[in-house]
Amino acid sequence: MRGWILGVVAATAMGGAAWAQEVKPAIVYDLGGKFDKSFNEGVYNGAEQFKKATGIEYRDFEIQNDAQREQALRRFARDGFSPIVAVGFSQASAVEKVAKEFPNAKFTIIDMVVDAPNVQSVVFKEHEGSFLVGLLAAKASKTGKVGFVGGMDIPLIRKFACGYVQGVKFANPSAEVFQNMTGTTGAAWNDPVKGAELAKAQIDRGADVIYHAAGGTGIGVLRATADAGKLGIGVDSNQNGLHPGKVLTSMLKRVDTATVATFTQAKDNKWKAGVSVLGLAEGGVGWALDDNNKALITADMKAAADKAAADIISGAIKVHDYMSDQKCPG
Repeated sequence: MRGWILGVVAATAMGGAAWAQEVKPAIVYDLGGKFDKSFNEGVYNGAEQFKKATGIEYRDFEIQNDAQREQALRRFARDGFSPIVAVGFSQASAVEKVAKEFPNAKFTIIDMVVDAPNVQSVVFKEHEGSFLVGLLAAKASKTGKVGFVGGMDIPLIRKFACGYVQGVKFANPSAEVFQNMTGTTGAAWNDPVKGAELAKAQIDRGADVIYHAAGGTGIGVLRATADAGKLGIGVDSNQNGLHPGKVLTSMLKRVDTATVATFTQAKDNKWKAGVSVLGLAEGGVGWALDDNNKALITADMKAAADKAAADIISGAIKVHDYMSDQKCPG
């Protein structure tokens, strides 16, 4: 099952610049920009990895408002770029429309499914990775109270929260989990001041570990927890290094590797439309352990997380997907 991601990465690593430039990759980032230290930046890092391994250049564009999504996709398609990666669920309607106009171009959308013969949809089992960091949060907490700060209040972010709650309760059934969403518009992804305010309010209620799934807003969450002497949990990219020793871990959502994969598949004429669902078994999600947080993760915590991951992959632990019924147990 890991082949979709890991196979193309291995091929990329071996290929090098000897490949002919047969593809013209492009990226349209979501609101928040490619240097958000999170979701968008993960895609950027994957594109840079592909460029370094193959010598193939790519183009990208950072939208400033919703209207630019369709404009940017159409411009890239008109200029012959393919595959074009559209970052984020909010790109769905624009991808659907532009893909019909340019049936010979390949489009890959991350975090949403668009049913079209020239669109590849990549979605993740964020609830599985969130379960693991929830387990670690519960084991690290001294108060039995932990928090979650989401970005835009949508089912996808509730999916992160729900997996997190399940992991917390798995490790400590009596634990309390505080939850806040930042807003209901795209601005919720890029409001670190609001993120810090929400984190401080949760800390005032006793939370000593706070997980964010809020894009650039989460930078404020991590800063506030570090300043208060508490622990934050990063998301999407490895954010452990933003505040070494103050970020318990990061829930990794491997949009970087997915980007390498779709570019490589196109280059090798193996790109296919359809839906790819990437969870723990596929190497699509996980948690970060490095020099920045190794002192925070005890042997017991690591063993518990590793066992839970294996049990999720085997089916012994079933993590409820909020997207299936928009309900969260526990």
